Amino acid sequence: MNENIVTVFGGTGFLGRRVVRHLRDHGFSVRIASRHPDARAVSRSDDPLLESVKADIRDEHSVAHAVAGAYGVVNATSLYMESGSNTFHSVHVEAARRVAARALKAGVERLVHTSGIGADPTSRSLYIRKRGEGELAVRDAFPDSVLIRPAVMFASEDGFLTTVLGLLRQLPVYPMFGGGSTRLQPVWVEDVAESITALLRRPHFKAEAYEFGGPRVYTYAEFLRSAAHEAGLKPILMPFPFAAWHAFAWMSEMLPNPVITRNQVELMQIDPIASPERPGLAELGVSPRAVEDILRQMVKG
Repeated sequence: MNENIVTVFGGTGFLGRRVVRHLRDHGFSVRIASRHPDARAVSRSDDPLLESVKADIRDEHSVAHAVAGAYGVVNATSLYMESGSNTFHSVHVEAARRVAARALKAGVERLVHTSGIGADPTSRSLYIRKRGEGELAVRDAFPDSVLIRPAVMFASEDGFLTTVLGLLRQLPVYPMFGGGSTRLQPVWVEDVAESITALLRRPHFKAEAYEFGGPRVYTYAEFLRSAAHEAGLKPILMPFPFAAWHAFAWMSEMLPNPVITRNQVELMQIDPIASPERPGLAELGVSPRAVEDILRQMVKG
């Protein structure tokens, strides 16, 4: 085992590629495991500390090859809409268990599994329930694993902030989720990536569930007003029933690139905020970046 190698499943995704960069910047050798390796996903593809390997988390041999000889494993894979054999159960439960079991068998010392705030194996929402079942499956297969539950993650080029800003600019009346009272705590994806790296660098690794949220809790209406203020806009915010959002999301999912999915609507029906009873960014020495800072950069750019 090489104590400097970390395998990142989903290493070309929204969170995963940032985890790769932060790990590399802290001196780790990173094995980027993805079904579709893409050298463009990392800025220094010829860097000897970066290795791209083709790995399908649905395949035992593929996963075993990806974790062989690694000191740490980060599972940053995610699925937001089911398609064919790619179901919430196959990705968030079966594949998560497979990665954890193979990591343990390979002698991996540290496993970090990314989930999400609100994951609940008893939820009526299929997406939220499978996230919760996935956590249980990972802990069963790798008892000393660490669970990471980020709140809604944002970045300057992501679909969350760019979509919100775009709609605020285009629509004189902005339809809110429900009455706009859902609470959220957006967290910068770079802070999440740095925290995962901090966990792998710590001298002691304790099996805990971390919840990562940004520096401020908003209602959805407050968040929209804050985003509008940074963009110099004054939209009219209109309540829009969740039942109507579900119908709209169902139709949206028929498009090649859905504007919104039903599981995203379901997530807006809970309050995805970090529990004060769980360790978070502060325990890992990370000061969270405010969403307003990123919005200002986007508006100026």
